Amino acid sequence: MMKRWRLLLLIGALLLAVAGVLGWLTYGRVFGPGPRFPEEARIVLVPTGADFEQVVDSLRVRGLLPDEPLFRAVAKRKGLTARIRPGRYRIPGGMSLNALVNKLRGGEQEPVRVTFTNIRTLPQLAGHVARYIEPDSAALLAEFERQAADGLNGLGPSTFISLFIPDTYEFWWTVTPSAFVARMAREHTRFWTAERQARAKALGLSTMQVATLASIVQAETARADEAPTIAGVYLNRLRIGMPLQADPTLKFALGLDSISRVLDADKLVDSPYNTYTHTGLPPGPINMPERRFLDAVLHAPAHDYLYFCARETLDGYSNFARTYEQHQVNARRYQRALNARGIYR
Repeated sequence: MMKRWRLLLLIGALLLAVAGVLGWLTYGRVFGPGPRFPEEARIVLVPTGADFEQVVDSLRVRGLLPDEPLFRAVAKRKGLTARIRPGRYRIPGGMSLNALVNKLRGGEQEPVRVTFTNIRTLPQLAGHVARYIEPDSAALLAEFERQAADGLNGLGPSTFISLFIPDTYEFWWTVTPSAFVARMAREHTRFWTAERQARAKALGLSTMQVATLASIVQAETARADEAPTIAGVYLNRLRIGMPLQADPTLKFALGLDSISRVLDADKLVDSPYNTYTHTGLPPGPINMPERRFLDAVLHAPAHDYLYFCARETLDGYSNFARTYEQHQVNARRYQRALNARGIYR
């Protein structure tokens, strides 16, 4: 009888030992280090409306499920299968299965950094931003157009591009088009401080008109140190009722922004953006002006230049003139430089 009890105790001890070993192994697979890979982390995108099977498929494709059955069991136990949170998730190498489930269950997505600059049109902006967030370019553009039609921040279809202040911003990957525009409206309001509005008023311009003039200055030069002087030329012309005669507005009207040389025939284009035939500012910005060019207009120095022309050295800087006669001298030098380099258009 004693031998039988000893045998039963031995078997029980062995079973407990086996269970302990299995439990320890399972614990290690759940809470121990997960898969490692050459890069520091891998990104998993969970689209809006995705179900649990789509999440599993995304993790599997990214090499993050060395033990899929165990992942499914832990996910079910923790409630992940019943509630999927869309987002862009950064999974570092070595993250445990438990931590992975917790991250997905808690919706701990990582924001994306969206930088935009050198943008000329709203469709171009929509296409650029769509590369970073979930909504596609069509959805973004439709929202831009809807908000422009509604007059958000006092802007309309021809001026709505000035709502967007070029910079780097952080968004959730799942940001909706309306939330994206709302964020940009807040940034626009934040930029136009009381001081900047006062400077615009002192120039006799609205904030939208400052943006329009800044877009022209931005198209004229990439030299930030020269931008205030160029802005001053245009402000002088506006004060005396002289046409702006800005070549970038002609390029915009012609849809030929890449041309290097404006011809006399171009100056006959029938467009409200033709500042050779229309006095004052055009209907709206011809691109998305950056902060430095907006401030260049607001801080333009007082001078009596009425003309400027690109230097014959083609170094990006300009020659300024007070009289048309001196301007003609500068213009001929520039034209000869273009001819010498075979630039006829």
